[in-house]
Order: sequence, then C-alpha cells, then structure tokens
Amino acid sequence: MSGGVIVAVCVAIALLAPLLAPYGPEETHPNWKLFAPNEYFLFGTDEFGRDILSRIMYGAQISLEVGLISVAVALIIGASAGLIAGFFGGWLDGLIMRCMDVLFAFPAILLAIGIMAVLGTGIVNAMLAIGIVSAPSFARLMRASVLSLKEMEFVQAARVLGLNEMRILQQHVVPNVLSPLIVQISFSLSTAILTEAALSFLGLGTPPSVPSWGSMLSASRRYVELDPWPAIFPGLAIMLLVLGFNLFGDGLRDVLDPRLRAGDQ
Repeated sequence: MSGGVIVAVCVAIALLAPLLAPYGPEETHPNWKLFAPNEYFLFGTDEFGRDILSRIMYGAQISLEVGLISVAVALIIGASAGLIAGFFGGWLDGLIMRCMDVLFAFPAILLAIGIMAVLGTGIVNAMLAIGIVSAPSFARLMRASVLSLKEMEFVQAARVLGLNEMRILQQHVVPNVLSPLIVQISFSLSTAILTEAALSFLGLGTPPSVPSWGSMLSASRRYVELDPWPAIFPGLAIMLLVLGFNLFGDGLRDVLDPRLRAGDQ
C-alpha cells in the first residue's frame, strides 16, 4: 500500500505539474541564482535561477514517460521472444535464448550506452535502448512460466481436444502467465527510471534544457560544494519513485502469487 501511495502521488504530480508548479520549468530569476530553500522557492534555485521544485514536478513527466514506454518495448520484445522459445522449443528456443544470454552478458548501463552510441543520443533512442536492455528479463520469465505451463494437464487436454497451437496460446497459456509479468513490469519500471537518470546524467538522454532528474543531477555537479540543493532534491525524487515501484512490486507479488498466499494462511 505504501508503494502504491508513493507511485500514485508521483503520477498525480506529473499529470498536474502545469497546475501545481509555482513557476515554469524554464522560467529564470537572475537575482536568485543558487539560493537555498526559502519562502519563494521551497526547494531553492539552480545556477540559472530556475525553481528546483517546478523542474522536479515537470521532470516526473519525463521519468514516468520514459519508464512506461521503455518497459512497453521490453515487454513486447522480451515476452514475445520468451513465449515463442518456451512453447515451441527446439532450435528456435536455443537461438532465442542464446541471443538473450548475449544481452545478459553486458552490464545494463554499458549495453544501453553502446546501443545509444549506434543510434545516437536523444530521449526516443534512450527509451529504445532501455527497452532492449530490459527485454532479456521478460524473455527468461516468460519462457520459464511457459515451460511449466505447457506440461500441465489442462494444456495437454486442449491438445487432445484438437485445439491448434495459437488457440492454446491465447486461451490457456497467456492468461496464466499474466501475474508474474505484472510483477516484473513494476520492478522493471524502477530499473528503467534509474537507467534513464544515469543516461541523462552522462549527457546521453534528455537535452540539458529538459527538466529531467538525471540531467538536473548532472548540471549540479559543478556547484555541489557551493549549493547542494540542486543535487539533493532530484536525487531524493529518484529514490522515492524507485522505492515506490519496488514496494509496489513486492506487494503485487504477495497478492498475485498463490503460494505466498497459502503460506500466509
């Protein structure tokens, strides 16, 4: 519940940022550069006199957008690959999973940087890179779930009744793997948000002018000894949102996993 509350608050702030933010994300105040939190700027100002609170509110839109789209890309690529590999098996299974093993062999952030080195910088390429990096996790989860399901009695009964492979997948296999996929999505969202922040911190994600939490952290490096507030508040925002998704994922796993429910009883 606490994770869900944190996520819901962050989503509400992102959606209502134009109404809640006291200033525009690019609105500058030349006489208020690098000021500590005060009655006019609750989170202080950055090196250009921009309100940190307003930029964090608008930055929530970027983080959630990148997280949702990149996880959707990972879900489409990874879940489809894992479903095909697990259900049909054979050489196709070996080929798909060896490709996923190659992706798993690289650290996530280094692989994302490598993909963006080929595709170029920008928020769209960042979402695609994060999606590709996250796809192997979905592929492995889907394959493992399908391998256990396709040997169960109700799937064998569907084959005996003459249902074709596509109908068995649609009616019997896919509905029974949705629960672990939903949990994996919640965990992958937190990873995607962290990766986007890291790429923006390195200058590979959003442009410096866009109020991304990662780019805000990157810009604050030069002034952190003089004024730490531009680094503290975006860092706390990233921590809270990632914590919210992780707690929410733990709660979903407890609710959706029948074995855990049986253990509690």
